[in-house]
Amino acid sequence: MTRETESRGGLDERAVLLAAGLADLAVSALGSGIGAVRGMLRRSDAAEMASDAERDLEARGRLALDRYTAPPPAHLEVLARHVIARRAGDGG
Repeated sequence: MTRETESRGGLDERAVLLAAGLADLAVSALGSGIGAVRGMLRRSDAAEMASDAERDLEARGRLALDRYTAPPPAHLEVLARHVIARRAGDGG
């Protein structure tokens, strides 16, 4: 785990992203996954591969959550709401 990934989100968010990425990976690649795992276990750079796999799962989880969750509000809409709220608060 790097400091860059820690600063992008809390541990809870990372756990959700990793779980969603793992679930998406399991659904899409269950059949070929067993052979791939066997090949990975025989490699000498297993630690580096595990680190790469963690990053890939996190990215996959982010994509899966983005695909199934509501999109964020439009940026200009948020700005317009702030302006309206300020004007209402200033009485003008």
